[in-house]
Amino acid sequence: MQNLMHSLCPELSGAQLLQFQTYYDMLAEWNGRMNLTAITGPEDVANKHFFDSLAAAPYLPQGARCIDVGTGAGFPGVPLLILRDDLTMTLLDGLNKRLVFLETLCEALGLSGRVTLLHARAEDAGQDPAHRAQYDAALTRAVAALPVLLELTVPLLRVGGKSLCYKGEAAEEMEQARNACHLLHCRLSAVPLQRAYGARSLVIAEKIAPTPKTYPRRAGLPAKKPL
Repeated sequence: MQNLMHSLCPELSGAQLLQFQTYYDMLAEWNGRMNLTAITGPEDVANKHFFDSLAAAPYLPQGARCIDVGTGAGFPGVPLLILRDDLTMTLLDGLNKRLVFLETLCEALGLSGRVTLLHARAEDAGQDPAHRAQYDAALTRAVAALPVLLELTVPLLRVGGKSLCYKGEAAEEMEQARNACHLLHCRLSAVPLQRAYGARSLVIAEKIAPTPKTYPRRAGLPAKKPL
């Protein structure tokens, strides 16, 4: 894993490469007990999980307070914390056993001081004053369609904050998200990513005004009735 990550991201230090090795080893071990990822081979994990997660790094301001919504096995939040020692990250997931894994992982990686684990639905977090309008950046990867992601993430952002959504080909979803952008007060842009395994892009939604109190709607409704 260390050689793979060095080839993909030469600027990583020896200590960071060791952290990615530990991450992979723990992911493989825990995946035997719970379903964390269907991608398990070293090359695939390095490319499609670790390196892919780092795509948002250039778009996160120095010292950013971030939230990873639907973090699962820690992607993209944990790789970004390994790369950027200035970030803090709330890892939100609706399944507590994943957070048990992440707590053990972050302790092993020496990241616990910069991590908050949050067992919640994104809809509930978005209406909670402790999290609503509190973040510089929200991150989502392989969670839902773009109109749904915007409703789940934009309320968590301060004005001027950015929701960074990892996507494949994004043009159609961006068109479908026009109404959501209007209602949630954000504007979209997309950055194409060069990946050997297919089309990849990072959709960035910048929050330009406070989110109406109506949003996010109650748990489950954004997915059932997208804006």
